[in-house]
Formats: sequence, C-alpha cells, structure tokens
Amino acid sequence: MMKKFKNVVVGISGGVDSAVTAYLLKKKGFNVTGVFMKNWDIPDELGHCTADTDFEDAQKVCNKLDVPLTQVNFVKEYWNFVFSDLISDYESGYTPNPDILCNRYIKFNHFFRHAIHELGADAIATGHYANTSFGPYLENYNKDANVQLLQSKDKRKDQTFFLSQIDQLALKKTMFPIGNFTKMEVRDIAKNIGLNVASKPDSTGICFIGKRSFHKFISEYIPDKPGPFIDIETGRKVGVHQGLHHWTLGQGARLGGNLKPYFIARKEPKTGIIYVAAEHDNPFFYTQIFFTNEPHWIDPSQSFLKKGNLLQCQFRFQHGKPLINCSAYIDTKYNHLMVNLEKPLRAITPGQYAVFYLNDQCLGSARILNLGPNMYHLNEFNEFEQESIAV
Repeated sequence: MMKKFKNVVVGISGGVDSAVTAYLLKKKGFNVTGVFMKNWDIPDELGHCTADTDFEDAQKVCNKLDVPLTQVNFVKEYWNFVFSDLISDYESGYTPNPDILCNRYIKFNHFFRHAIHELGADAIATGHYANTSFGPYLENYNKDANVQLLQSKDKRKDQTFFLSQIDQLALKKTMFPIGNFTKMEVRDIAKNIGLNVASKPDSTGICFIGKRSFHKFISEYIPDKPGPFIDIETGRKVGVHQGLHHWTLGQGARLGGNLKPYFIARKEPKTGIIYVAAEHDNPFFYTQIFFTNEPHWIDPSQSFLKKGNLLQCQFRFQHGKPLINCSAYIDTKYNHLMVNLEKPLRAITPGQYAVFYLNDQCLGSARILNLGPNMYHLNEFNEFEQESIAV
C-alpha cells in the first residue's frame, strides 16, 4: 500500500469528518497535507462568511495533528459550474441539487487536479461516508480495473447519493477512511484525541444561504415574477405567488383565505402558473414513471448498463430516503432512461437526480426531466376503461 500511495492530500472542511479522516491517514503512515477549499466568499445578511469560521476550525485541527494546511480558492469555479446552473434551473422551473454538482465539478475535478498536479499528491481523501471496491486506503488498487462506489457502513449517514456523478479518474485515486465507521464512532475518535471540532454540528442545507430564508436569498439573484396559484382540480384561482423559483413540488403553500391546506402540484414556466392540490397525500403528487437525461454510470464497463437493457435495481431521489425497487430501460437512440418504480412516490421532482443502486453499489445517477402520468389521472383512466368494458 505505502509503495503505491505515499502522499495524500485531504480536503479539510473544518468539520469533524474531515478532521478524523486526516487523523486516520496520519495513523496509517501517509504523508498528509490538508487543503481547505473556499468555494463561496459573499457574506450573509449579517456580513458573516461561514468559510472564515470553518477555516479557523480547520487550522486548529491541522495544528493539533501536525498536518500542513493550505487554502485554495475555487470561488470562480463554483460560480461558473455550480451556482450559475442553480440559478438557471430555478428560473426554468427546475429544482437543482448543488451538492451533487459541487462534488462532480469542484471536489472531484478541480480539487483533485490541484492536489495531483500542483501539490504532487498520489491520491486524495475526503470525509465522505462512502466506500469503494479499492478499499478505504486504496489497498486493493488496480490501475487496470475500474473502481466501484459502495455504500458506507453507516447507512443513515451514507453520502454516495451526493457522489453519484463523479468519474473514474478521480474515484480510482480517492480514499474514504471513515467509510467503515459510524458517525458516533467518528465523534468518539475526535473526542478521544482532543479535536476542537468533536462536537461541532453537521452542516445542513445549502451552505451559502446562511440563516436567512431561501425565499429571501433566491430573490437576490432572480427577479420575482408573480403569477397565480390555481387549484388543479377545480381550476379556481386560490392565491398569488411571487415566482416559480420560490417553490418546489410537494411543498406546502400557506394560502390565506382557504380552509384546506394546499401543496405544489405542478409548475408551468411558460405561463407562470403554479398548480396546487389540496391535502398532503393527494394522488396528484404520486408518480410511478419518470424520464431522465443520459445517465452517468460510475463504472460503465458493467455489461448490464449497456444501451437497450432493462436494468433491475433500486432508486432514490432524496438523500436518506429508503431505496425503492425499479426497472430502468436504457434507450438505444438517446441513451435516456425511462424508469418504472415498484410503487408510486410522492413529489418526484424534475431537476433532481435519480440515483441508482444495485445492493450496496451506487451505479450512478441521471437528472430527472419529465414525469409520467400521476395517480389521479391513472385512476380516472382506469375508471373510464372499466365503464367502457361494462358498456
């Protein structure tokens, strides 16, 4: 192992996971260098930039572990490859996932290349809860074989969902030292060695929003375009919204003057209409079939991922949600997917990523583009068909 990989650059975020990652690498005898990635530099509404506090924590961790720490600025790259796409998607009525894009374009592209080409790293390491077929320290590395992305020991914290768009080049030379630990075990290690971040809360939500509401944040970048809320069952106008970018499918909409609770059922970018449906579990929200763009397969050499195949696997489109059995048909012409779920799911959302699994292996993901018929319309069709047969 040591002959293959000696110099390892680890992404240090200022949190407990990357701190323990650096510690475990040192303990294994690697030459470890820490890099703090600054991806956002615009202060929040109080004039505070969380990156500054995180860098201070990262510096304390590296001082404690005797690991050199450098900072690299990826603000421009983050804006061009992640944030600009996020804004464009919201303007078009989609709901994006910036964490997946950040991993694809920043951490496992720009950071990886910086570590290898500028810092002379043999490999990189991150504090993600994930595993690969090459092992947590690349002990099973094979330059002639493809690597597969596997779920972590801690299934509740598993982060393969967010890694589902990264490519072979980076993954083959990435270590995930905490992949075989639970979150509680990681915190215990940090406490036992006296790290300042042992009890630091996990970061949640979109990092650059800060403590302000999403509505307030997004309005700084996208001008409001008011439009009507329309009851999808009655066609009645039940309120006014300030723009499609403020809302996502399935989200509750507090509309004054209405006795029943409404939720977002469909957005129409061309007309500016947002259709809403009453009650949380209205069949309008449930879909069993959806369509994606061309999938990104992490290990495309696997024969069952070829065009024209019917892939039997599992799926989720939200991190942490249970995996659902599905059949995915890989189109031969455009290489898009048509996915049929074992059971209908609520609020499958265009713009989000469908992430596919085969047992413990994360196969990759594809962006959801369009939805099939919802259960309300399918039920109507079935009733009509039964009436026709009866006649």
